Amino acid sequence: MTDHPEITTDIVAVEEPLEIRLATEGETKKVSITMRTPGHDEELALGFLFTEGIISDYQAVQQVDVDTLTGQFIEVGLRKGESPRLNQIERNFYTTSSCGVCGKASLDAVRVHSKYRNTDNPIKIRASVLSQLPASALLRQGAFNQTGGLHASALFDSAGSFALIREDVGRHNALDKVIGHSFAKGLLPLKDSLLLLSGRISFELVQKAVMAGIPVIAAIGAPSSLAISLAEEEGVTLIGFLREGRYNVYTHPHRIDV
Repeated sequence: MTDHPEITTDIVAVEEPLEIRLATEGETKKVSITMRTPGHDEELALGFLFTEGIISDYQAVQQVDVDTLTGQFIEVGLRKGESPRLNQIERNFYTTSSCGVCGKASLDAVRVHSKYRNTDNPIKIRASVLSQLPASALLRQGAFNQTGGLHASALFDSAGSFALIREDVGRHNALDKVIGHSFAKGLLPLKDSLLLLSGRISFELVQKAVMAGIPVIAAIGAPSSLAISLAEEEGVTLIGFLREGRYNVYTHPHRIDV
């Protein structure tokens, strides 16, 4: 500790715009502009298009072109005859790093309905497994450990085995990257997975998880009222304040084996 100011360097999280475009039979549409941390942009674009209900089958995707010169746009091209559900995007898709639904033009446009159902999913998670997840994820949050400025979304199986993690300045972007990876690999629905979030649980994050068929969501932070309502309706077990071996279960507690 010193009484004099010190000039030094610091590592900070990168935030840059990415425009997501959709190409269908010679026509290209600008779908979204999101503020994100560069990296895994293809996963981000695919995850966004899937969780917004615009495309539902990876076989519809012909190619994904990334702007390697500026890194500011990515174009997803669909196969001939494929019809994206563009009526799902009743908004100007400017997505900030903190909010993925801020630009919605109407309340009806906020809700996207999943083809997967979690109501009858019998997955069970031991309480002892839950308590170990935050530390397991933190060990793999390389960018956060350097900057302290990134959110993370991580997938584990019901036994607590690590599967995948993605980081981003936007919590919704981190989750879209996870889901986009799973979408491209043909792993959906993620019916045997648990999702761990590094921050709070918002409505949009629950909705994205529902779209991917994820039955259990745990987070370090608090859930919002809409997040709880949606999780209850969709059969998702929602866990908040997962810290130091303690947690709150807000919906469908039958999946937690104490």
